[in-house]
Amino acid sequence: MHASSTPDDRPASRRLSLSVFALSVGIVFFAVSLTPSLIPRPPLVQGVLGGSVLAIGYVLARLAESLWRFMEVVPRNSGGARMASRACLAFAVFAAGYGLWHATDWQNSIRAAVGMDALEQHSVLIILAVALPVFAVLFLAGTLVQSIFNRLRGWLHRFVPPKVANVAGLLLTFYLGWALIDGFIIQRVFEAADRIYAAGAQVFEPDQEAPVSPLLSAGPGSLVSWQDLGNRGRLFIDNAPTATAISEHTGRPAQDPVRIYVGLNSAPTAAERTELAFAEMLRTGAFDRKLLVIAVPVGTGWLDDGSHVPLEFMHDGDVATVAVQYSYLTSSISLLFQYQAGVVQTRSLFDRVYSHWRAMPVDDRPAFYVHGISQGAYLGMTALNAYQIIGDPPDGTFFAGPPFGSNIWRGLTAGRDPGTPFILPVRDGGAIARFHNQNGAAPGTDADWSDVRIAFLQYASDPIVFFDSLSAFRRPVWMTEERGYDVSARVRWYPVVTTFQLAVDMILSLAIAPGHGHFYIAEDYIPVWAAMTEPDGWTDKDTERLIDRFRNYQAW
Repeated sequence: MHASSTPDDRPASRRLSLSVFALSVGIVFFAVSLTPSLIPRPPLVQGVLGGSVLAIGYVLARLAESLWRFMEVVPRNSGGARMASRACLAFAVFAAGYGLWHATDWQNSIRAAVGMDALEQHSVLIILAVALPVFAVLFLAGTLVQSIFNRLRGWLHRFVPPKVANVAGLLLTFYLGWALIDGFIIQRVFEAADRIYAAGAQVFEPDQEAPVSPLLSAGPGSLVSWQDLGNRGRLFIDNAPTATAISEHTGRPAQDPVRIYVGLNSAPTAAERTELAFAEMLRTGAFDRKLLVIAVPVGTGWLDDGSHVPLEFMHDGDVATVAVQYSYLTSSISLLFQYQAGVVQTRSLFDRVYSHWRAMPVDDRPAFYVHGISQGAYLGMTALNAYQIIGDPPDGTFFAGPPFGSNIWRGLTAGRDPGTPFILPVRDGGAIARFHNQNGAAPGTDADWSDVRIAFLQYASDPIVFFDSLSAFRRPVWMTEERGYDVSARVRWYPVVTTFQLAVDMILSLAIAPGHGHFYIAEDYIPVWAAMTEPDGWTDKDTERLIDRFRNYQAW
């Protein structure tokens, strides 16, 4: 038998006591969280962020204290240690006061960079009223975990040496916590989200009716039903422009574009949905059009008509677009829980369409493009098998807001030409891949564009693109260079805290002025499509007219 006394024998008041030093570190984390990042944070969100990082700072400091005591550098209750803790607390309180005083100015620096109206007052009371309860809840949760650990290692002390009991108790605590979170909490949240989004997908807008054109999915002769498209699919079909609307702008003859959308409920498996989409393509004559576009939706099934409608105007309606839904969930949830479903569906559709397109006579087949935004961009890149397409690639791939984990984007960015910035790089003069932002192609994109064309549209203020999972430990590359024009000059890197700021930015990435963050707009899609597809007789003046036509266009 080993020592029977365990930390769990302490009175409850001591188990709930706060470490002054750890609290000081947590308060500094809270103060730093008030500084600006990429997206403006409302007071409520700032309170949640502040309370969370306060708790994280507290835990990290407690771990450091444990190591300090283990090394016996300074006695825990020495006069010097107490004085140092008080000094740390005084500094932390000053830092928090300074941060709260400047919070409004810091948030307004972001708003000014993206053209949003300034806030007159960033409510300090709301921030504190939210942050303190958040910290309290997390602190109590941490105390519960500590209690479980103490009980486990106390029980193990009876059978094994103390050091072994400590390690085993820690591992068991982590295992039990992960089993609870992954096997119960996350699963229940996912199931609830799936039910909610699935129900939402069936909601009909009051003025939405099934299309009358046979060139649209769910129209006369279609193999898919209006009901099964889901609300995002119905929106995409409903937004299709008519030949009349196109001709009114161009002054040229036009035709109704082909739009094919297969909803998640249209067939039970990815392979069956692909075959349904392919049958729709044959039915509508999609392969007879001048342009053929595989559009990869985001997690909810949404497609950005701010990109698709201008392309159809640009080519007088002679465009066929095909998309297949793989999820109801938002991209963040879908990537976590239904990533493989998106990969399987996207590859299935691409392989089926590409094999048919490749077998067609070169002079008689349409120009073939792959396009996606956000998660759609990520999945679009996974569908491109270089060994499969190297001999006969699609005419172009265009990805907007590519998520930071996209392998093709990361590889091209890492291999950028020397001296070109991370936020808007140039690779081999733009001979294959080109990067664009609100101001067009990256400066230095002067090479002729080859037959293999890859385009990226990305805003410097987009956290989905520029999140860095290692920013807890090192400064992100884009913070070591000159800031993008729509990024606050006051953005700074802070260990650990910056990661959580950018994570919150990703959640808020659309809560920003159009044309910034992850809010991509028609005016910025148009120049990229014009350069990639090279419409007959197209001029810069045509681009400007089309931009004017779709300025402030809302595709929601």
